Amino acid sequence: MELLKDKVLMITGGTGSFGSTVVRRFLNSGVREIRIFSRDEKKQEDMRIALKDSKAKFYIGDVRNYDSVHQAMHGVDYVFHAAALKQVPSCEFYPMEAVRTNVLGAENVLNAAVANGVKRVVVLSTDKAVYPINAMGISKAMMEKLMIAKARLRSEGETVLCATRYGNVMASRGSVIPLFVDLIKAGKTLTVTDPEMTRFLMSLEDSVDLVLHAFEHAKQGDIFVQKAPASTVGDLAQAMKELFSANNAIQIIGTRHGEKLYESLLSREEMARAEDMNRYYRIPSDDRDLNYAKYFVEGEASISKSEDYTSHNTEQLNVEQIKALLLTLDFIQDALNA
Repeated sequence: MELLKDKVLMITGGTGSFGSTVVRRFLNSGVREIRIFSRDEKKQEDMRIALKDSKAKFYIGDVRNYDSVHQAMHGVDYVFHAAALKQVPSCEFYPMEAVRTNVLGAENVLNAAVANGVKRVVVLSTDKAVYPINAMGISKAMMEKLMIAKARLRSEGETVLCATRYGNVMASRGSVIPLFVDLIKAGKTLTVTDPEMTRFLMSLEDSVDLVLHAFEHAKQGDIFVQKAPASTVGDLAQAMKELFSANNAIQIIGTRHGEKLYESLLSREEMARAEDMNRYYRIPSDDRDLNYAKYFVEGEASISKSEDYTSHNTEQLNVEQIKALLLTLDFIQDALNA
């Protein structure tokens, strides 16, 4: 937090779940100004009314438009890039829209940050970027590659480019927990894709902590991952029912297009060189130059001995543990009190 004292922070996609959490956490810190950059004027107005704080400045623009990003970034010290298309089905049907926002939009943010002399940029990625099978994950994987490629070109003292990667953020907009709450309160059947499907569980506060850790410790091209517990979707649904004393039926609908049985936060190749930082993993940038011998002739034996870090092999929470974790969420407390 000391690094932010009297500094200007810009959050792209700042009216989303992550951006709102960052703004609430930092407004009472020593930060001089927080710029909320997004394209939704209604959400900006709602946020402006709710915050009533002169430190929060609102910029309407789209990461797809370089000029709007460049102008909003003038005088900014740090950038958290959270703007993205995140819904898997939407990106499957409109993959080029995912490319335009998640890849080309990220390039605009990175280029504008370098042009404006921003000190640090943290881009937010997802576990779906590891061994991606859907358009959203592929576009985020390309965003990571883009960040690393641009970081290679930076000299010491120039803009530091890095990334964070995390799994499902509990109770974030469009995620399964708010859906379950709505279905429970409406007395409707809870739809579960596959009860044995596992997902990482992180809170919005955890996601902010991860970004702050990257913000403090990153070197050029680093990617940071938080170690997180996981649960099966079936146990999550059961935990939700017990918390709300509900007797809704559960219907198994089968895995949807673009979904995996489990997610990976680090690939086997990344685990071979990752640095264990207790609560986090740091994945250093691949610093090989464009020397083909390093790709085709020189091998790395440790890769074959490593395993990827997945929602199947991390700590698995049971129903009681999931309930305890859910009760730490403001969203769940508000829903229970309502």
